[in-house]
Amino acid sequence: MKMVVFDDGRPTTVETAQRVRDHGHDVAVVSAFTGGENLTEADLVEMLTGSSVVIDLSGPPSLDDGTLTEDDGLVIDEDALLARTRRTTADLLAAEAAAGVEHHVSLSVVGVDRVRAEGAFRALRAQEEMIRRSGIPYSIVRATQLFESAEEIAAATTEDWIVWVPPVEIRPVACAEVAALLAHTAAFKPSNGVQEIAGPEQFRLDTFVRAALTADPDHRRVFADNRSTVFGTRIRHTDLLPGPGAHIAQQRYGDWLANQPVPEAAKP
Repeated sequence: MKMVVFDDGRPTTVETAQRVRDHGHDVAVVSAFTGGENLTEADLVEMLTGSSVVIDLSGPPSLDDGTLTEDDGLVIDEDALLARTRRTTADLLAAEAAAGVEHHVSLSVVGVDRVRAEGAFRALRAQEEMIRRSGIPYSIVRATQLFESAEEIAAATTEDWIVWVPPVEIRPVACAEVAALLAHTAAFKPSNGVQEIAGPEQFRLDTFVRAALTADPDHRRVFADNRSTVFGTRIRHTDLLPGPGAHIAQQRYGDWLANQPVPEAAKP
């Protein structure tokens, strides 16, 4: 079976493609899908012809969703982001229908159904709804914050060299374990539903970000503030925690950090 992974610059791309190969399937990676401005529907149909499954990694918020500023962190134009997401998702789904794709697998974020419909989460919620209404069999995998995303979250919430994040509870997860679940999901029949994945430990978002910056000797200070947003979205205390029935991954954050390469700046 042939699958296509749409890469939006996520750390999950290489891992997901490799896990698909481990299942014994052929996989093609389409890179630089951000915005899709350079890909027509005809281009997409040609890329997807002969493929049974599409794994779309373009969902989770990233620094590409707005403009990074020194004074205010990541500034998001919600309407522009929403319009771009709707356009690229519509083009992809239409191409899948024309090419006879049998299963659309989408990476999303735990809590998207609970957080306020604003910021990057507004676009992500719209993307999920379009997938449900497309008529193409689908499976949505919602992941908690990736271990690898801590520094990106810090960059998005840095104002005047201080990181401000809300004191919300999270259960971050390793990219490799999310990729494994995505590949496993793609290799089987569509669920036409949602599967969540989360890490084994629960702690606050500021603790998560602070640990990453300390490991990478970053001198920014991290503070928790209820007024802070993440990718333009106000988040309540438990919005980002998984619900019952979530797949619980095994790798612990401290173990993962300990195995990361030592940055050049930290070497003696």
